[in-house]
Amino acid sequence: MSMSGSTFHRIGDMQRVAASTTALYTDKTIEVAMMLDITGSMAKRGKVDKIGDLKAAAKNAVQTMLQNQDPTNPRIRVAIVPYASGVNAGRLAENVYTERQGSFDLPPVAGGSLLVARTGKTTLPSFSDYISIVGAAMPNPDNCATERKDNNGKADLSADGPDTVRTDKNGKKYYALVNRDDHLGGGGMNRCPDAEVIPLTADSAALLDSIDDFRADGYTAGAIAIQWTYYMLSPQWRTAIKNADLGKGAADANPKKIAKVAILMTDDQFNTAFAGAGGGYNGQGNLARGNAEALCGNMKNDGIEIFTIGFDLNDKDMSATERDQAKAVLKGCSSKDTSSARKHYFEASTGVELDAAFQEIIRNTEKVALTQ
Repeated sequence: MSMSGSTFHRIGDMQRVAASTTALYTDKTIEVAMMLDITGSMAKRGKVDKIGDLKAAAKNAVQTMLQNQDPTNPRIRVAIVPYASGVNAGRLAENVYTERQGSFDLPPVAGGSLLVARTGKTTLPSFSDYISIVGAAMPNPDNCATERKDNNGKADLSADGPDTVRTDKNGKKYYALVNRDDHLGGGGMNRCPDAEVIPLTADSAALLDSIDDFRADGYTAGAIAIQWTYYMLSPQWRTAIKNADLGKGAADANPKKIAKVAILMTDDQFNTAFAGAGGGYNGQGNLARGNAEALCGNMKNDGIEIFTIGFDLNDKDMSATERDQAKAVLKGCSSKDTSSARKHYFEASTGVELDAAFQEIIRNTEKVALTQ
């Protein structure tokens, strides 16, 4: 999609935006975060190659959005959040607290033995010192992340940056790192995805290279992925993204100057959650869906427009109830349709339909920029 002129292009179909409308959004930038399902159910089966279809559609979407603009001064930036049983945070994993079996659910608190031993002080160290100390003491084996936890052990559904100061139930301070739950085994179906989160960028090559790394495996931790999609669009994560040398992060919310858009895609019902779960972590459909819808509500309250895509959700391998639950969470997450010409929830059964859904969302994103 080229927003720098009066046209944008779609493979096999030229769509033109009337030149008279471009003046309405020539100064508005667009941030798009794409949550992409690379779980085991996306694996190729016979002639059906869903992961291949996703790669092709996601690449086409990236190229459509980022073509015909100056990459040094882009008006459109795109982030991608591939996910399975968790999210590979890549270089942002320094902001992840790796739990150990039998350890506390919260990151180390001021006055605790680890920080006192390293700093000789009972006060909270600087954030940079904190993540260095915590990372060295509890290294992350695979850069994976699950949910951030609150001081009750439940999912923290905010978009706060990891450098936000929190207090535990005893009033002890710590930084709001995202958790890597100790129950995420890291092997088999709970193996961390190879493809890493890519924060907002206009570098199409980086995005396309990441998409090439997509490999279908694992369970469907949809709420964890929505959490990271939220982070990618949150200015509160800007410092962490800059510190990781991954770009400048999201801009401050300003509906007159910027449109923020999330695209959430899955081919299955959400089934994996760790925070607040007592066991059976890959069978937590109700908890995962509840967290997802709460996160989507927070995103919409922050002015983020949400589009959702259900891919092959009529798969007969799912029960009728599972199919209905998968569709319901996507419908609940999507923003309200403002007209019949701008819908937010899509279903796709084939690779061609998946590609068409992404392309229609891109066209609708222009309308978001026009109307916000």
